[in-house]
Amino acid sequence: MSQTVILLPLLFQFALAILLLFFWFKVPVQRVLSIAGSALNVAFSAALFVAVWQNGIICHNAGNWQPPFGIVFVADTFSALLVLLTAIAGLAVSVFSAGSVTQKRLKFGYFPIFHFLLLGLTGAFLAGDVFNLYVWFEIIIISSFVLITIGGEKAQMEGAVKYFTLNMLASVMFLTAIAVLYGLTGALNMADLAQKVLLVPNRELVHVSALLFFVAFGIKSAVFPLYFWLPDSYHTPPPAVSAIFAGLLTKVGVYALVRMVTLIFIGDSSLADILAVIAGLTLVAGAAGAMMQTHLRKIFSYLIICHIGYLIGGLSMLTQAGITGLVFYLVHDIVVKTNIFMVAGLIYKIRGANSLKNLGGLYADYPYLSLLLAIPLFSLVGIPPLSGFWPKISLITAGMNTERYVLTGLILFASFATLVVIARVWAEAFWKAAPQLAPREGFEYFDDLTKTRRAFILAPIILLAGVSLYIGLGAENIQALSLRIAGELLDAGPYIKAVLR
Repeated sequence: MSQTVILLPLLFQFALAILLLFFWFKVPVQRVLSIAGSALNVAFSAALFVAVWQNGIICHNAGNWQPPFGIVFVADTFSALLVLLTAIAGLAVSVFSAGSVTQKRLKFGYFPIFHFLLLGLTGAFLAGDVFNLYVWFEIIIISSFVLITIGGEKAQMEGAVKYFTLNMLASVMFLTAIAVLYGLTGALNMADLAQKVLLVPNRELVHVSALLFFVAFGIKSAVFPLYFWLPDSYHTPPPAVSAIFAGLLTKVGVYALVRMVTLIFIGDSSLADILAVIAGLTLVAGAAGAMMQTHLRKIFSYLIICHIGYLIGGLSMLTQAGITGLVFYLVHDIVVKTNIFMVAGLIYKIRGANSLKNLGGLYADYPYLSLLLAIPLFSLVGIPPLSGFWPKISLITAGMNTERYVLTGLILFASFATLVVIARVWAEAFWKAAPQLAPREGFEYFDDLTKTRRAFILAPIILLAGVSLYIGLGAENIQALSLRIAGELLDAGPYIKAVLR
């Protein structure tokens, strides 16, 4: 039964993606299958999370190979939580896509590729060996590249080239790091590596492999100075695609970094110091970029970069408070970043513009809708008691306790910069008078859509806003969950025993 539970989210996403291929030219059928399938996948992912929460780590060895050989899938509390968050974000974006993505783009196989992307993300979170993790990363890259290019517009193609080039470089670095580590240990299973890396006499080569992994996952996470591809590409595809990218693609890189640092390279103080420096620079670069932009989705893209700095900073501390803050912020960030790009898509549908100078009057024209949109916007800032506030307390506490005062100061600076940026967005898009712009010919404005399509656009924003409110107002539950995950990550013994039996 436990093996069935761990495989269900994977097998179901794969089956759903294949099924959608058979309805390539029947877009209405694809919409129904995608939304219904995504809802069912939330149930499967929730069942996996409950099973792990109640029974502990669940493993499945493909082909009944005995560990450490063969492909192994592992679900601990951390990976099960991320599989569940992937399913929730996937459901929200599936519904949003049904209302916001044009018929022309949907005919190019949008929904099948979307579910292949979700398959890759789910597989990456459940991978128990580094080469299998690499394979899932490649599925993610291929699927996301296709989603960026659907429609074939010039800006999309330019963004796709930058995205694909940098991510292929990351893949080469990742594969090189795997080769070095395999040459040193003869192992690929993460639990096996956790034991064998400690016995390698050539510590310099271990450090080299650690740095190669850091560069590979740093590119995928968009940390300083490897982040330039993200703001040049995330604003080019449809907002639904940007939403799933913003919520999950950089986070899978962070997840891989967390696994490597807490399981395989545990105790490497030099790597922790590098992470702290990179985290601080990422906070500053992302905040500065966001304050300089006027394009709404570019602003949010730079805020993705900025807030990755919180996660890397928490990882660099390697304390329970730091890892707890990382996990809590990761939960908040996946939900809010997915929602914030759907909000940007809704604003674009209402006004037909992305630039702040061409926006305005939203509060006057849509007061109730504006109050709804305020939830993800100000959750992003972390105004108490909204969801972004609580993990920062853990991160700041951990920073003070580990005497990383500069990093702590930069966390506070990034928080203030986010407040300034979101206040400017609110003032420009919601409070100022709407500029007089000529209607765009052929553009699908929100008010011109059918009631069903408008409902498809609004429903996922309401759903994720509700999840954000729960995270903030029920913070003690998320804190308890984050504490448990932090304890499991800092004590790798149970993970190793569960995988290697």
